[in-house]
Amino acid sequence: MTVLIDQPAWPAHGMLWSHLVSDSSLAELHAFAAANAIPRRGFDLDHYDVPAARYDALVAAGALPVGNRELVTRLHASGLRVSGRDRAAKKARQKRADE
Repeated sequence: MTVLIDQPAWPAHGMLWSHLVSDSSLAELHAFAAANAIPRRGFDLDHYDVPAARYDALVAAGALPVGNRELVTRLHASGLRVSGRDRAAKKARQKRADE
């Protein structure tokens, strides 16, 4: 089981962001995020969005740095990847569950 992180390269809200994923289970991903004070609101169905300022600390905590292509490949291989067409439906279900 491995938690992976890509380089901060995704712009939003005036900063760069990384993706944090697990290559085996969402439970592992949520546990890692909780242990590293990453808020649940950063979870986006199959990954956490984390600001560039947290990158080094997450790598020090055990996240394996990988390139974006490897991150996506391993996320697909794990069976945890949420496709674009499934994303809207899952987000709607998640929102209802959170309410």
